Amino acid sequence: MFREVFKKTSSTHFIRNTPIVDWQKKFAELAHDAKDQRIKQYYQHGIFSGDTPLKDIEFVALDFETTGLNANKDDIISVGLVPFTINRIFCKQSQHWVVKPKAKLDEDSVIIHGITHSDVQTAPDIRRILEAVLDSLAGKVVVVHYKAIERQFMDKALRVRLNEGIQFPVVDTLALESHIQTQQYSGFLARLKGKKPGSVRLGKCRIRYGLPAYQPHHALTDALATAELLQAQIAYHFTPYTPINQIWE
Repeated sequence: MFREVFKKTSSTHFIRNTPIVDWQKKFAELAHDAKDQRIKQYYQHGIFSGDTPLKDIEFVALDFETTGLNANKDDIISVGLVPFTINRIFCKQSQHWVVKPKAKLDEDSVIIHGITHSDVQTAPDIRRILEAVLDSLAGKVVVVHYKAIERQFMDKALRVRLNEGIQFPVVDTLALESHIQTQQYSGFLARLKGKKPGSVRLGKCRIRYGLPAYQPHHALTDALATAELLQAQIAYHFTPYTPINQIWE
């Protein structure tokens, strides 16, 4: 649970009270063991040291649309990427792909994301865009809204196709917001007034920070929405000098 990883200090700044993963060391080990050259090159590109302040981090928001929510039987059908820093979003460098899943589309998922059978029929397999995706992620800190989707689905998709998975640190805006809400509304006075933590769905989180509403369930739009949300969370609850290892996982 996220509340086991952070404890509150002054205002709404946080420090970890459990061991921090040394992702630089881990990337070096993973690069040594990687078999696929594209994955090896991704690890060899390296990652920021954990004590790097947020103001110096290059982020990339990542979002997938999938055939369902179970990474063991469902698959990725679209990928959205938006690079950014805490002060700027690089929309011209954003990328979006529709890919052909190995799992079947069902009517319920089509209604949600709007990607149809004809859309994926001639789409490439994710293997064909893997180099471009990894190049976009290389050297940047990945930002997602609910890490279980992007981490698990990407790892599983590569294991199925390449017999080799992938690992990377993420900043999870959902987990951050859950912790922030818990901290703000867990006191006696809040309980006395009947206040409780708010929803951590992406759209609800954005409303909380005065961000505009976007149509959900499009990988590129959701990636942009996630990037903007993290910028707001940092502006409200952290400082530009907060080290990245205080918010990544």
